Amino acid sequence: MNTTKTIALWVGLFAVLIIMGSAVFVVDETEQVIVTQLGKPVGETISNPGIHFKLPFIQKANYFDNRYLEWDGDRNQVPTKDKKFIFVDSYARWEITDPLKFFQRLRDETGAQSRLDDILDGETRNAIASHDLLEVVRSSNRQVDSSAIQTDVIDIRLEDIEIGRDSIQVAILKSANARSSDLGIQILDFRFKRIKYVEEVQMRVYERMISERNRIAEKFRSEGRGEAASIGGEREKELNSIESQAMRTAAETRGKADAEAAAIYNRAYNRNNSSRELYEFVKTMETYEETFSDETSVILSTDSDFFKYLKSID
Repeated sequence: MNTTKTIALWVGLFAVLIIMGSAVFVVDETEQVIVTQLGKPVGETISNPGIHFKLPFIQKANYFDNRYLEWDGDRNQVPTKDKKFIFVDSYARWEITDPLKFFQRLRDETGAQSRLDDILDGETRNAIASHDLLEVVRSSNRQVDSSAIQTDVIDIRLEDIEIGRDSIQVAILKSANARSSDLGIQILDFRFKRIKYVEEVQMRVYERMISERNRIAEKFRSEGRGEAASIGGEREKELNSIESQAMRTAAETRGKADAEAAAIYNRAYNRNNSSRELYEFVKTMETYEETFSDETSVILSTDSDFFKYLKSID
């Protein structure tokens, strides 16, 4: 009898524990809860952290995150207004602002992510297709600081934009929030994570960049050849000037030397008869040496001064 009572007591206690466990639920500070009864929401949203109660077995606690949530979109190929095909990769941050409406419309976060795919991808396509590529990639009209990029070679001037990337992102965020206002969520931020040309357009861009670099390189080479020709001309001019000056100096030096030699010879010639005769003899001997050889035949008059010293040899 006592054993039966004990078993019944333990069974009853176990049943109470099960009932209590089904009736009690705990809400964390990062969570918010909607209680449903037979699948239908009952009561208000529970967002206060702590222990709460519900009807056991009949009611169910549905938990939703109270923090900022992440949406990471797929990379999509989108044409711009100026017919440039690009890959756009984007992301967003969102939160559940009305758990009851969220539960009624989307049920859970998986349903919300799927709905955000439709909304944000669609708004992104519409925005990209409505603007030129330059508007999508640039945020302001700030010009490139060309002082560090060879300003003497190319003048970099980017085309001005009217809207810009930041404004397009804000427009997408605004439009997406308008479409998701009845879903119990709010999109807090939207950004382009990456924008990239498709391969065909990318190759054309690379070819244009290569062509521009080649043009700059050819300009450098042309300026180098011009500078080399200028340096060569200056060198030739200076060389001719130096040679001319050297030749003039040499001529002046020889002239002075000849004048001094003639003066010496003249003084020696006019000093006395013996010196004059010696001078005539030496000069005549030099003339003989330059004129005659072993095969020279000369016809001279006996009265010639040139024959005077040959005659005296006899």
